[in-house]
Amino acid sequence: MTVETAVADAHRREWAFVLAATVRVTRDLDAAEEAVQDAYVQALTRWGRDGVPAKPGAWLTTVARRTALNNLRRQRTLQAKLPLLLMDVDDSAGVEAVALDDAAPIPDDRLRLIFTCCHPALSQEAQVALTLRLVCGVSTPDIAHAFLVTEPTMAARITRAKKKIAAARIPYAVPVAADLPARVDAVLMVVHLLYATGHTAHSGENLVRDELTGRALDLARMLRPLLPSEPETAGLLALLLVHQARRATRTDAGGRLLRLEEQDRSAWDRSLIAEADQLVVGALRAGPPGRFTLQAAIAALHAQAPGYAETDWPQILTLYDELLRRWPSPVVALNRAVAVSMVDGPAAALAEVEALERDGRLDGYRYLPATKADLLSRLGRHAEAAAAYRAALALSDNAAEQEFLQDRLSRTLPP
Repeated sequence: MTVETAVADAHRREWAFVLAATVRVTRDLDAAEEAVQDAYVQALTRWGRDGVPAKPGAWLTTVARRTALNNLRRQRTLQAKLPLLLMDVDDSAGVEAVALDDAAPIPDDRLRLIFTCCHPALSQEAQVALTLRLVCGVSTPDIAHAFLVTEPTMAARITRAKKKIAAARIPYAVPVAADLPARVDAVLMVVHLLYATGHTAHSGENLVRDELTGRALDLARMLRPLLPSEPETAGLLALLLVHQARRATRTDAGGRLLRLEEQDRSAWDRSLIAEADQLVVGALRAGPPGRFTLQAAIAALHAQAPGYAETDWPQILTLYDELLRRWPSPVVALNRAVAVSMVDGPAAALAEVEALERDGRLDGYRYLPATKADLLSRLGRHAEAAAAYRAALALSDNAAEQEFLQDRLSRTLPP
């Protein structure tokens, strides 16, 4: 493994841990981010000279915290706080520092930082975008894709959010237990989008980025006992569990993308599906379902069907109707159109997809032309289907998806 590869791997796996540990020293997100970035730059040189350490995350954390403290000393703007900040590197004060952290209601540094970044002074979209970028290490292009905006637009939003934090002097402060419910919606969105970014990677050779899906699933499992009275924590965990249950069957041995009807259901993890089902039932009994519980119920119906042909499409369409009412998103409307095609036929679904095209909010979203292409193909309108597949191909940067779309395109063309 080259040094560059080792540093890149450490960035994917350790960024959130290193940043969270450094923020505990700086109490300032910008200062912590700068120190962590510097630690990774130092790693490129020092690991090449001394070798990759046995524990890269611990090495990076040590260097980042030392860099942060040195920066604070030089700037002198936080001179009055230095005795407190130095507690973390002073053995005599270590017990007190740990006690302060242990008093917090959140058991994991990454989760604490997510709740901290989801500050109500920011809009929810800004909270989620900033947290994905700073805490979760998700790239700006991937965040932009998740929010259906351009990369420059998202970069500007993240910059504005950071400036607002600085201008308003919003401190690093882990919220107390009573303040957690007010931030839970944004936190759930962060974890969901983190998983979604890894579940189907926007770019690259592989369909799935396991380091992101694994991190999101860990966070969802921690959220459930932290907020047991919030049904949506159960809904989110159930949704991720169902997706995780069929993770190994989404591609074949050669990495080719497999559609749901092509996947080997006998290879799905039935224990995860059963766990998800219990969570969905409990969340539905707790009261009117939220967006994550409804999505989990839809996913569970797919998972429980013995075969694709036996899927309860009318019930799935009913759930999509409710989901669209509670969360009027064009992406939900597009997914609902697939269910419409299975209940009322592809022509009815095509009309809804074309309405979404005219709406314009899904411009640049590759699944819109891909869905349209499939519907046109089922209607025997192969020339139009081919054009739609080409449009989807032009919007995809993921190799597995590109191969899948190219294969679908070739099937629509005359021999």
